[in-house]
Amino acid sequence: MSAHRSDQQLDAAAAPLQFAYWVPNVSGGLVVSTIEQRTDWGYDYNRQLAVLAENNGFDYALSQVRYIASYGAAYQHESTSFSLALLLATERLKVIAAVHPGLWQPGVLAKLIATADQLSGGRAAVNVVSGWFRDEFTKLGEPWLEHDERYRRSEEFISYLRAIWTSEHAEFGGDFYRLHDFDLKPKPVDVPGRTHPEIFQGGNSTAARAMAGRVSDWYFSNGKDFDGITEQVIDVNTEAALHGRHVKFGLNGFLIGRDSESEARDVLREIVAKADREAVAGFGSAVRQAGQSTSNGKGMWQDSEFADLVQYNDGFRTGLIGTPEQIAERIVAYKTRGVNLFLLGFLHYLEDVEYFGTRILPLVRELEADLASSGRLERELAANGILA
Repeated sequence: MSAHRSDQQLDAAAAPLQFAYWVPNVSGGLVVSTIEQRTDWGYDYNRQLAVLAENNGFDYALSQVRYIASYGAAYQHESTSFSLALLLATERLKVIAAVHPGLWQPGVLAKLIATADQLSGGRAAVNVVSGWFRDEFTKLGEPWLEHDERYRRSEEFISYLRAIWTSEHAEFGGDFYRLHDFDLKPKPVDVPGRTHPEIFQGGNSTAARAMAGRVSDWYFSNGKDFDGITEQVIDVNTEAALHGRHVKFGLNGFLIGRDSESEARDVLREIVAKADREAVAGFGSAVRQAGQSTSNGKGMWQDSEFADLVQYNDGFRTGLIGTPEQIAERIVAYKTRGVNLFLLGFLHYLEDVEYFGTRILPLVRELEADLASSGRLERELAANGILA
């Protein structure tokens, strides 16, 4: 790895951790359980939540994408329109709209996001979701591609977005998408340090990691322990280095912060004990089929247990459960594994977002400052294999 690449990684790691939250624009909450979840999928609630979040240290919000009722989510607001509404309700929060290639023509999406970016002063972003739920495509009359083909299409989709957002004579020729001497106006806002609206993606598979290294700005991981996220960071960094690129990393986590560890653990046990077993089993069957269709059988949710699937992005596995001190220490430990952002879900959104901002985030910042001043960050990144 070149010295320039190592410097880029160290600079990114040294920056303050950023935080995002899952927008509850889908009914049913963030756990597939009958436990009380004080949240709401409607706009009025979400507008209040967005303002609260940006005033409690959150940098981003991610609007979910679901098109049909599934696994406890009976109702869904469309992600791009909902994201624009939240952008207009806030002043600083960046909002990421999840989108599916195959259900969007990329030029139309590029125009929509450019408009949202203009209206919000440069705060729009996208999360390109390659898709795992076959019915969302087939019931809309769209073809369902096998796993690696979905990622090949997504890579073209992202390359197309980059071209149309940055060129006055955009050209792109691929197997799925084509673009001929196209000049999109207005372009997205010219934001220092950003060449276009940020492009996020998820996925655990070999194809997902390689795609992130080649074309994405951010790589979202499902919930992972330390070893799991380290493996993914190293894989994506290795591919990115081949293309002279740098990718940042987001990690999903379901946060249960309470004044005592025993209280937090009791909440987790209650969530799992009251799981909607039929819905969790259906979800598990669907997502394992998607992962098993990878070329090497290595995909999302392949090693997830029943309790993991109760939070449908493996959020419990990140281990953000306990006292504010325990959670802050674990968050900063992930920073030494190359994590730049946490994507958080909560049981009781308004209460838990404020608890995070007042009780946990200040401790995170103190620990980050100590990590930087002591010189431990660079040593630990190197020891964990993140810096060559």
